Amino acid sequence: MVNGVEAYNRVPRVTVDFWLIKLMAVTVGETAADFLAVNMGIGLQTTTLVMMAVLVVALGLQFSRKRYVPWTYWLAVVLVSVVGTLITDNLVDTFNVPLLTTTIGCTILLAATFAAWFASEKTLSIHTIVTTRREIFYWLAILFTFALGTAVGDYIAETLGLGYLATGLLFLAIIAVIAIAHLVFKADAILTFWLAYILTRPLGASFGDLLSQPMEYGGLGLGTIVTSVLFLAVIAALVAYMTLVAPRRDGRITVA
Repeated sequence: MVNGVEAYNRVPRVTVDFWLIKLMAVTVGETAADFLAVNMGIGLQTTTLVMMAVLVVALGLQFSRKRYVPWTYWLAVVLVSVVGTLITDNLVDTFNVPLLTTTIGCTILLAATFAAWFASEKTLSIHTIVTTRREIFYWLAILFTFALGTAVGDYIAETLGLGYLATGLLFLAIIAVIAIAHLVFKADAILTFWLAYILTRPLGASFGDLLSQPMEYGGLGLGTIVTSVLFLAVIAALVAYMTLVAPRRDGRITVA
């Protein structure tokens, strides 16, 4: 309970379907941002402003629920993924901020968010997101993880020239090591969760670029439309599944 009132966690439990849909969402964030800004010719700045406005509406819906509702939560995640990608792309392409500088800047902002969150709530656990203040910290952290993941992935794939496939495999290997550290060697659950959460962004973005980019740029040439629609369909199916199982994942907790 919170102040004597029964409370519900406002974010989902960390399960296999959580990680699967999160990976799909970050991939869509990369391809949808490219589609809107480039293929539709809207431009980065206009696309960013429009998507930020849409995100504000989606977050308004999410905050109004006061508990985990699959479609509002994952809609917000997809839109945060798109906006996070656009923020990084604007810094790099519009304001000519180097990817390494963008990576460092996003790291500092994310670290500051975590520091403020912990100073206020004494925990960074996502299993106790039961107040509006904690949820604000949560979504700020999510936004900066997406922006940071985009910058890191692009820096390694493009600036360092590793390529999309090799970059994706690199982050997959790192995430596997983090999973082993937690599952086998009992490394701290909160630390390993956030590390994995950050790194699934460049993992998804790298494979999204691999699928969507033209072959002359190291991709498979499926295009942003086909890739985005494909992954959005998977997300919709997973959200439908989560909606069916949500009543069995009540999320009700007691907070001292």
